[in-house]
Amino acid sequence: MGVTVGVDIGGTKIAVAVVDEDGTIVVQDRLKTPATDPTLIGDAVARSVNALKRDHDVEAVGVGAAGFVDAARRTVLFAPNIKWVDEPLADRLEDLVDLPVVIENDANAAAWGEFRFGAGADVDDMLLVTVGTGIGGGIIQGGRLDRGAFGVAGEIGHLRMVPAGIRCGCGQYGCWEQYASGRALVRETRDRISAQMEQAQPLAALVDGDVSRITGQMVTEQAQKGDPLAIELIADVGRWLGEGIASLAAVIDPSVVAVGGGVAKAGALLLEPAHAAFVRSLSAPVYRPQAAIRPASLGNDAGMIGAADLARAR
Repeated sequence: MGVTVGVDIGGTKIAVAVVDEDGTIVVQDRLKTPATDPTLIGDAVARSVNALKRDHDVEAVGVGAAGFVDAARRTVLFAPNIKWVDEPLADRLEDLVDLPVVIENDANAAAWGEFRFGAGADVDDMLLVTVGTGIGGGIIQGGRLDRGAFGVAGEIGHLRMVPAGIRCGCGQYGCWEQYASGRALVRETRDRISAQMEQAQPLAALVDGDVSRITGQMVTEQAQKGDPLAIELIADVGRWLGEGIASLAAVIDPSVVAVGGGVAKAGALLLEPAHAAFVRSLSAPVYRPQAAIRPASLGNDAGMIGAADLARAR
């Protein structure tokens, strides 16, 4: 049996990999996302795929893109970081690589990768929550990727958590990702430093008091070194994370919730408060089985692996 190619298109970089039927990456390529002209992205992906085709028996291509993808998995309806609107990406790529192409939302592709070969490989129902700058996710129910009627299910970061809360980039207020994400972690850290709290002095010293230089990675590293405020800030993100997972569990009842993304690198510092908040917030927790909350296991490769497997299953 031949192999498939998985592609993960982000706002700054593109990852392309040949993936076998066991979910193993055979070889991969990384490109810079063309920033000046979004139409050049397809050309860049095609050049990489065609180069890989010379040495591998490629059967199909799966592409994960950060945006809304139509139900036919052919067109990117909207991708704000790439400035795509109604982009016929599958048609464009098929003309350039002479192979079948499947387009999928990047978080859905990552969820499928974790379900098939990672943290959810032992269950039929799984929720992936990716905690990065924002929150992404994907839903697997009964062994199938739940994409909704129009292809845009799984936008869990925009679950409304706080009525009239913090304004979100989507235009609404109080979305989950404004409280349980890397963006939220950085915002709260900057606020504590700006308030000149004594507890914040070690974090402030990292950036010479310039709060604009604070990153989520800095806060995580300080927390891992035992900084009390950094630990508190990550735990607060974990609390919001667990509360949101409980709300989703009331609706979709997954066996496993896999948590990935850059903020999840905080490990137990994030997941233990998240689990505690999940149990506190779950309806009638004593009388129902509870989902296991696990770290995602495929890292940044999940999207490529999942997209490649979805292309194989086309």
